[in-house]
Amino acid sequence: MDWLTVLILYLGGQVLLLMLGLPVAIAFFAVNLIGAFVFMGGYSGELQLVRNSVDAVTSFALSPIPLFILMGEILFHSGVAQRAIDAVERLISRVPGRLSLVAVVGGTIFAALSGSTMANTALLGTTLMPEMRRRGYHYSMAMGPILGTGGIAMLIPPSALAVLLASLANIPVADLLIAGILPGVLMAALFFSYVVLRCTLNPALAPVYEAERLTLVERLKPVLVDVVPLLSLFVVVVGSILGGIASPTESAALGAVGALVATAFYRACSWRAIRRAALETAKMSAMIFFIVAASITFSQILSFSGATAGLLKAITVWKLSPSELVIGMMLILLFLGCFLDQVSMMMITLPFFMPLATASHIDVVWLGLLMLILLEIGFTTPPFGMLLFVMKGVAPPDVTMRQIYIAAAPFIALEITTVAIVFAVPGVAIWLPSVLH
Repeated sequence: MDWLTVLILYLGGQVLLLMLGLPVAIAFFAVNLIGAFVFMGGYSGELQLVRNSVDAVTSFALSPIPLFILMGEILFHSGVAQRAIDAVERLISRVPGRLSLVAVVGGTIFAALSGSTMANTALLGTTLMPEMRRRGYHYSMAMGPILGTGGIAMLIPPSALAVLLASLANIPVADLLIAGILPGVLMAALFFSYVVLRCTLNPALAPVYEAERLTLVERLKPVLVDVVPLLSLFVVVVGSILGGIASPTESAALGAVGALVATAFYRACSWRAIRRAALETAKMSAMIFFIVAASITFSQILSFSGATAGLLKAITVWKLSPSELVIGMMLILLFLGCFLDQVSMMMITLPFFMPLATASHIDVVWLGLLMLILLEIGFTTPPFGMLLFVMKGVAPPDVTMRQIYIAAAPFIALEITTVAIVFAVPGVAIWLPSVLH
């Protein structure tokens, strides 16, 4: 069987099972069982699949994932994150698109504390959307900033998905985590500028209203009390990695403990909140680890069958430059993001992308950061972007999916602009990691 036939059957089988509604992990394991038997020596291949699964989920490099998730869930379910959003709302005053800017700034702050895109979108959607609608905001200005900033949580550490991508692609975890900071801040700045510009040119999108008149002290006090102490968590997590004091796993543990301390400080540390945070962390971590367990065998089967080598040889014949190769990878991810979830996209593409990157001497941290942004864009690209459905769940019943798609479009364009900037100026991605070395 030639490599192209193997590739079509293998990937086609996975896509078919996913289209039939099987969970991602089950779909990959089902195809892996057949592939391991056919290409890896029958019964011995099945044993190797089991060994691969155990090795994958016991990898120390994956330890930050549940800890980063737990950190965000504690802040979300305890209500501490809500206090921070309220403080930002009191701080921002008398500017075009005030509540939309609160969504951008508040969402970016929560992104630096949680690393959970869905929690970010759900929190902002349930707290700010009703007030925006009551104030007469156009749906594009009400939902767009919330959808946009939801994805920033994947870039600014702590980011569980960045840890997963780094682990699967053999990229230094600390480097990829730190690489996301500048692009994440750049993306937030683009969102902020867009909102101000659009609402200045067309005030009807975000009608001006008389906000509560507060003194400077009254506006700053909630920020100093409810935001600044929380930002110390970000400093602890990122600073410990940058300073070489802690590994990513140790910094994630510090962040999780810090989140518990913060909730106790604000007297929001209830057993109910901790229980809900622990349950959500367990569910999300289990899903991720099941998929990771399938990924190792997936790569091995492609290698044993000759599919990886065949594809590499075919692409080499085209004599693409490294830049053309990366552009091709980005277009593939942009297309897949319309239909697949982020972990499935990684599993399908990494076995091909990383050997190609190594053969072409492409900087893996830079490539990993570009992939991370494109995975983030997949959260909001129609028709199956996950955040689109989260927004539908928290939005008023009269909001249609078409309106959500339209609201997301300008922010998807700004995210693609960020990709173009990182592609054209690699230093945006690799400068901070270089500080580590």
